[in-house]
Amino acid sequence: MRFVVQRVSQASVTIGGSLHSEIKQGFLVLLGIEEADSQEDADWLCNKLVAMRVFSDADGKMNLSIDDIQGDILLVSQFTLFASTKKGNRPSFIRSAKPDHAEPLYTYCIQQLSHLMQKPVKAGVFGADMKVSLINDGPFTILIDSKNKE
Repeated sequence: MRFVVQRVSQASVTIGGSLHSEIKQGFLVLLGIEEADSQEDADWLCNKLVAMRVFSDADGKMNLSIDDIQGDILLVSQFTLFASTKKGNRPSFIRSAKPDHAEPLYTYCIQQLSHLMQKPVKAGVFGADMKVSLINDGPFTILIDSKNKE
């Protein structure tokens, strides 16, 4: 399971021309799920995300977590995070989990993050054609992969 984490000053998801969800300061998180992923992967990633100290304190040092700044999270499923580009010019998505495996894990991540944050987490719609907008604060983007815990 992978999170692409972008620290944002604002982000939103539009579906079919209508605003679906939006946040101000916090994280836009793109979530990729592969067939081998489980709730254990989700738990590890969610705990890691909420505890990460990447927001500036009064001295300008990255010492604060998203909870410390009372920030928000916008979680968006993105199966393309497990694309393989080794052969040819068309990416293969064979490692990406099928919807019957991925959607419950996506929902579980929303629930876990909401529990850890003690407030609702905003989200996209699984499988929808979404337009994602953001203002990346930094820029700051990192990749967290549950298979690279060590």
